[in-house]
Parts: sequence; C-alpha cells; structure tokens
Amino acid sequence: MPRETGRKLIAQNKRARHDYNVDETFEAGLVLQGTEVKSLRAGKASLVDGYASIDDGEAWLLNVFIPEYSQGTWTNHAARRKRKLLLNRKEIDKLAAKVKEGGLTIVPLSLYFKDGRAKIEIGIARGKKDWDKRQTLKEQQDKREMARAIRHRAR
Repeated sequence: MPRETGRKLIAQNKRARHDYNVDETFEAGLVLQGTEVKSLRAGKASLVDGYASIDDGEAWLLNVFIPEYSQGTWTNHAARRKRKLLLNRKEIDKLAAKVKEGGLTIVPLSLYFKDGRAKIEIGIARGKKDWDKRQTLKEQQDKREMARAIRHRAR
C-alpha cells in the first residue's frame, strides 16, 4: 500500500485566532498511542481547551481531547492525557524564553496528518481584550464590504 502524501486536516482551533493574537507558529510532532492515531484517522479531535507548556526542557500538550477509539479494548487511551511534543532543542528554548517573558501562552492552532504522520501547529499567542476582538471583527467586515463594492463596480 502506498504511503500517504500531502496534508489532511483533522481539527482546527478557530477560537484561538479569535481570542489571541498569534505572533509566531511552529510545527511539532506528537507522541501518540495506537488507539489515538486510529481516532485521529477517523477525524475526531478537539483543540478548544488545549494549551502547551514547557516542563524540564520538554514540551507537553495538555487538555487536547482525542476521544477513545470505539473498537479499542483495554489498551484504549485516556481522552485528555498529557502528550509530548516533538520539537528541536532550539525551538523549545525559544518557546520557553517567550513564555517566561510574560503575557504569552502556547496554543494549538491545528492538528493534521502530514505525509502520514500526526503533526500539530502551535502558536505563541497574546490574549486579546474585548475591544481588540470587536476591532478585528470590524476590520474583517470592512474588508468584506470593500471587496463586495469592487465586485459590484466591475459589473
């Protein structure tokens, strides 16, 4: 059977882009159990409450929901277990320095398969205030209206 190629999206955290200003993104691998991979291949996962932390020089993904595999047996995994992120030492050090700086957090943005391997896109993010969220929505609406006017004028 030929290997998978390309990128297949499993889950996306749209709420993260709404609640945070994402400064920088990283792609990380995940250490998973077999039943977790089977659940992901079925397209089931939720990144909504997830976040990452750096403990003892290792990156960990917390609170990401991957449901138990329906046909799994006693070897099934815990749905919200702590999962290790696979990053280079330089990337881990950079993330740790940024988070120590204050006011920043590491949030998962999307979970996908890339060439058959589970990957997660994480971002260093700063929380938005309510007025920031309103301003962002207003800017998006203005862009939409401008594009609509340009299309209408071109007719």
